[in-house]
Amino acid sequence: MSNTTSSVGQPLLRVKDLRVHFSIRGERAWPWTPTRALKAVDGVSFELHAGETLGIVGESGCGKSTLARALLNLVPITDGSVMWHGDEMRGASAQAWQSKRKAVQMIFQDPLASLDPRMTVAQIIGEPLRTHCPELSSAQHNDRVLAMMQRVGLTAQQINRYPHEFSGGQCQRIGIARALILKPQVVICDEPVSALDVSIQAQIINLLKELQSEMGLALIFIAHDLAVVKHISQRVMVMYLGRAMEVATKTALYATPRHPYTQALLSAIPVPDPRVERAKTLQLLQGDLPSPINPPSGCVFRTRCPKAVDACAQSLPNLRPLSAQTQTACVLD
Repeated sequence: MSNTTSSVGQPLLRVKDLRVHFSIRGERAWPWTPTRALKAVDGVSFELHAGETLGIVGESGCGKSTLARALLNLVPITDGSVMWHGDEMRGASAQAWQSKRKAVQMIFQDPLASLDPRMTVAQIIGEPLRTHCPELSSAQHNDRVLAMMQRVGLTAQQINRYPHEFSGGQCQRIGIARALILKPQVVICDEPVSALDVSIQAQIINLLKELQSEMGLALIFIAHDLAVVKHISQRVMVMYLGRAMEVATKTALYATPRHPYTQALLSAIPVPDPRVERAKTLQLLQGDLPSPINPPSGCVFRTRCPKAVDACAQSLPNLRPLSAQTQTACVLD
């Protein structure tokens, strides 16, 4: 596939035609009822290079979180390839995955639910060190935990407190500290600000950008809000019903979106100026998101696309390059 970033060298992560399908029978099915495939992720390909941020956006239910978990082997991969640092990880042993865990970490969506309520902040942040760095002395362990706490905006006085004593933004800072304590190369952020107030969202995004610059991190930043993704990503992948509709640099995607789905999402972003907002033409999507159990034939977006033609139902379009900055999966381009 054509790469839409100027990075050179081997990517940290290369994903090719990744599929995650779940076999289901339904709530009232009999044991002999044939199973059906729920196509949560259905043929996604992309690359991630050192130091860059790839934003992944789309409506709820489009497969963003399932994709994130598949990259870490938290859900089984049905087909395709996931290569970390040049090593194929699909079907890899538990020992092989364990060797990658130190370099790849995750920040979760719900700040409080992702923290063990029975553990103190020191225990939560220090848990990865106990697993991956058992050679550290007690003093070294505590020093690293305290230094990371202070770096994410927590104080030494909070080290023995429990998660319920913190606000949502502070809990997310704890989750960030836990993810970064091992100094990973890649951090997957699964909607890390969606449960936070707008003012706190900005603080967390700015913190992630600062830490990325200091530590040379590569980020996968998942969100449903294109306005949020704009502030942190260099490239953006737009997903719909388990497939990538468009992959482009941030500049190209926000200035000249090519796929009708991307155009509709961007038109929904509110503009602070009331006059501009009133004059703006909304591209409203009709109907609901189709079921991933029974997706439409051809292009999966065609049933809600305002520009759909007969050819859209005939074949399933894959991503193809339109320029050095943009790839799109649309038969109209």
